[in-house]
Amino acid sequence: MASYTKIKANNKQGYKWICTLEGPPDPITGVRRQIPRRGDTKKEALTKAQAVYDEMKKGIDPKKSKKATLESVAEEWLKTYSKGKVKRRTVTQRGVQMAPLKKYFVNKPIIKITHQDYQNFLNDLDDKKYAYNTMSGIHNAANMIFKYALKNKYRTDNPTIDAIIPEKLITVEEIENKDQLIEEKYLNRAELTEFLSATLQGEPYDKEIFYVLAFSGVRSGELCSLKRTDINFENNTIRITKTIDADSFEKYELTTPKTKKSIRIVPVDESIIEMLKQHQINQDAQIPQLKKLFPNYHDKEFVFCTNSGYPLNPQHIRTRMYRVLKSTSIKKHATPHIFRHTYVSMLAEAGVDLNTIMQRVGHEDEKTTLKIYTHVTTKMQQNADQKIKTHFSDVLKLSVLQET
Repeated sequence: MASYTKIKANNKQGYKWICTLEGPPDPITGVRRQIPRRGDTKKEALTKAQAVYDEMKKGIDPKKSKKATLESVAEEWLKTYSKGKVKRRTVTQRGVQMAPLKKYFVNKPIIKITHQDYQNFLNDLDDKKYAYNTMSGIHNAANMIFKYALKNKYRTDNPTIDAIIPEKLITVEEIENKDQLIEEKYLNRAELTEFLSATLQGEPYDKEIFYVLAFSGVRSGELCSLKRTDINFENNTIRITKTIDADSFEKYELTTPKTKKSIRIVPVDESIIEMLKQHQINQDAQIPQLKKLFPNYHDKEFVFCTNSGYPLNPQHIRTRMYRVLKSTSIKKHATPHIFRHTYVSMLAEAGVDLNTIMQRVGHEDEKTTLKIYTHVTTKMQQNADQKIKTHFSDVLKLSVLQET
């Protein structure tokens, strides 16, 4: 039963109504709680009080939910999330994905965020030119945060449900420049030759690092985590069973690869194996002296390591690559990941079937792999057609003459 009290107010009519409802009992003490809410009219006050009553019936604590901002609940969720079976890198990534969400809804109680508020947030990301994949990652993190809020009685619904991630329609320019856009994802033969030639004049390990990346398709994290036992000099293979998550050379963690299918044995050319064998011989010759220079030498047999024995990390590989690129005429925006795509293009050009290529690169980014494979094999088909035309031009001309 609702009771009403009329009070003075500084509004047009000079008064407001307080509607008081008997709320459900406290789940711990069993004491019934009163729900007073104000409004310009009895109906408005009742509506507000009833909304709170409905939330309390579902176990929502009004005082707790009113104080809980999206930021505080998000941090609470991330702390719990990090205790699960997730890699440290994944937790860090979730934290990065949370940042735009916390900034947009700064100081806003999580219970007051509506579906329309959340959709406006996604639209704002789109207006700021966020990539679709980035928005998708943020959306996934938001969904997990609101599920946590729902489970822990901060709110009664999940505003991310049925939200639409803005997606741009493909443009005429993108259709017409499709081949060029795909070719930006890998180095062609001339570019690869120029880049690898530049590594010969670079720092120690440059040649070995980038030849392995180019001719094995391994990820930079997988490369940095390689140990001597992962190189099989008899069978000419490299074993991929781990990757590295590093804040610095000394602060690192070896973790399982990105997916189960990333665990693989990669065949490599004999010349690459010989290069790695010589690299190991050179290391063995240097290690005794390095152990004298570094009393706490990190002797864990990493294939690519610092003078103190700690493994290189992906950020260091990127820095090396940017330095080498500056000495070339290559204008593509390239990261070490481009060598995976380059490896795919080389295998496709060599006539290796798509399924084998997928197995060798560990099934990551199948769409891009398929695009590159299709692009290269289509070009090969066009070249084959041109070769037929060139070699059998006299026969083709004869056919035309017969028709006339």
